[in-house]
Amino acid sequence: MKFIDQTVIRVIAGNGGNGCVNFRREKYIPKGGPDGGDGGNGGNVWIESNNNLNTLIDFRFKKIFQAQSGTNGLKRNCSGKKGSDITIYVPVGTKIINYQTREIIDDLIQDKQKILIAKGGWHGLGNTRFKSSTNRTPRKRTLGLTGEKRDIQLELLLIADVGTLGMPNAGKSTLVKNISGAKTKISHYPFTTLHPVLGSVEIQKKRFVIADIPGIIQGASKGKGLGINFLKHLERCKILLHIVDLSPSNYSNPIENIKYVLDELKQYSTKLYNKPRFLILNKIDLMTTSKINKLTKEIKKHLNIKEPYYLISSLKKTGTKKLCSDILNYLNK
Repeated sequence: MKFIDQTVIRVIAGNGGNGCVNFRREKYIPKGGPDGGDGGNGGNVWIESNNNLNTLIDFRFKKIFQAQSGTNGLKRNCSGKKGSDITIYVPVGTKIINYQTREIIDDLIQDKQKILIAKGGWHGLGNTRFKSSTNRTPRKRTLGLTGEKRDIQLELLLIADVGTLGMPNAGKSTLVKNISGAKTKISHYPFTTLHPVLGSVEIQKKRFVIADIPGIIQGASKGKGLGINFLKHLERCKILLHIVDLSPSNYSNPIENIKYVLDELKQYSTKLYNKPRFLILNKIDLMTTSKINKLTKEIKKHLNIKEPYYLISSLKKTGTKKLCSDILNYLNK
């Protein structure tokens, strides 16, 4: 299934039905009073979050959602039928934004959270409503009001406790797959992960959700690569895992790679840059102990690391149990 996390749609509520002008005319009642009924209210448009959805692909082709209009009033004081409401279902984590003003209307972060996005028009009044002691034959009625129309932007931000961060082929997908069982794609070429993937990690009879996003390269903030397009999915995370390949196959420097990712993160969002991070030094199975110790000392010296760091092998699962346990302890705090 194609992953789509942003779209613009138009919502149109139903119009209210018009009031009716009519007078009672029956056998033996030649001069009956007014009996024109009211119109029906227009239908509303609602948006509701649903846990069973994880993409906005349903809105790829259908862009206009319109509720039913109310029908006009009838004689014999019969009111028109109310227009049917419609409900638009979106994934949990969808942010609803006014497309014109950029105002955030709501943020649906819970299952079955429902909001009224476009209100239907109020019904018109029939001439019965205007009968009085001084006006026995009113010919006045009112028209139904027009329903609301809005262009709204739907923006999906995945809800995860933990987010992964790093260069392509740093081992993010392997780690997520091995600790959570998520169906992530793994290969030796860059940008194997083309869209965010969620996994659920269970440890000590408790769970946390981890998000795997595409890798970030130097110049991502200027449009290079894929990762910058999906960094927004880390905004809801409580902690980030900065995963670094200690033995990159392209002979690049792990220290420089760390700097590249942090620099791109800072340019994208200061708030995201300041989120708590764990530094994960990955692929230790490809290196000797002496080389690992030497490289770790260099990283600590050049980067002045203050956050916790871990030496792991996501492929061999070395150190991953301790990492997951510490993540859970941090989240519980």
